[in-house]
Amino acid sequence: MTSAPGSLESLRSRNRLRVLETVQQRGAITRVDIARTTGLSRTTVSSLVTELLSEGALSELAEPLASSPGGGRPATLLALNPGGGGVLGVHLRHDGVRVVLADLSGQVLGERQRTIDVDHRPADSLAYVADAALELVADWGRGMRRVVGMGVAVSAPVQRVSHALRNPSMLRDWGDVDIAARLRERVGVPVHVGNDANLGAIAEWTFGVGRGADDLIYVMLSDGVGAGLILNGRPYEGAAGAAGELGHVTVVDGGYVCRCGNRGCLETVVGTRALVAAVAHSRGPDTTLADVVELAVAGDPGCHRVVADAGRTIGRTLSGLCAVLDPKLVIVGGGIAAAGAPLLDGVREVLARRLPPAISQGVVVTASRLGDHAEVLGAVALATRRTSAHLLAPS
Repeated sequence: MTSAPGSLESLRSRNRLRVLETVQQRGAITRVDIARTTGLSRTTVSSLVTELLSEGALSELAEPLASSPGGGRPATLLALNPGGGGVLGVHLRHDGVRVVLADLSGQVLGERQRTIDVDHRPADSLAYVADAALELVADWGRGMRRVVGMGVAVSAPVQRVSHALRNPSMLRDWGDVDIAARLRERVGVPVHVGNDANLGAIAEWTFGVGRGADDLIYVMLSDGVGAGLILNGRPYEGAAGAAGELGHVTVVDGGYVCRCGNRGCLETVVGTRALVAAVAHSRGPDTTLADVVELAVAGDPGCHRVVADAGRTIGRTLSGLCAVLDPKLVIVGGGIAAAGAPLLDGVREVLARRLPPAISQGVVVTASRLGDHAEVLGAVALATRRTSAHLLAPS
């Protein structure tokens, strides 16, 4: 029986999840800091932590802090118990699928991936996800009932309430596909769906370079371009779940037609196809993004220029967003981010020129720490956050 939304049982369940989310995001944290972060009373936190420790969802780290804020006995750090269960993460890119099994701390235990035309082959893509997930759990050897859930990152906006793809979706062949229902039927665990750029932001905030930053923008540069926002210590998805669609901001009047139907979107200028096309006329039709990145890093003048120009265009698009939101970090991820300095310096150059000094001097532009695993690890974090805490109890 599901508890009523306003019942004491429902309130306690929500508070348990708040504690788990806080521990997950911080990595290691004391009871006092959990209370300070969540706003819950110390008595409530102490009761919930005791419960979660007994269930195996949390564990106490071997070495406590050297001293406690008020003196006396050293404070003990709490962390998610890696052995408390497994979590499946999926990234449905435009051109391929990645599936991982991770523990509750985000450590990847196994991985499968395949190149496939995801945009136009939903049935094949989901069949592969289900088969790969079942194989990973079988190899793990602890059984499906120890898997607390599955998160799925998709390259399209996702509705906030239903977590279904917005209709009409930019993945047009997926418009009537209930991803969560199909995978739940095949795999047998709770399934949660989110936009890949949003989940990349959550991953960097939870496991990566953004840990400890309450205000950040994550920019995902791949076939498409997206942004994920963490504002005031919370993921921000907007009123309709479509916040962060940076790739569909117009940057060239009358430019190429984008898959969204508009002309001159950022995606048509700095996405994978645009960058490869800019180099292919001199390097040949078999040029890949990996070639562009490798040559740019090696100092090839043409590729260096293409990547640096992309960085400047991204910086121009970000400047208005940064002026409004005043983030602490801009994290650049996705396949193109591997080009490093030429791309990042282009972003920094334009932000320094276009933003008021009070903002430009405070924002740090940095590369993703998680690389091409950011989105799938964000899916892992999503599943952990959305799954009821009681499922994390040991067998």
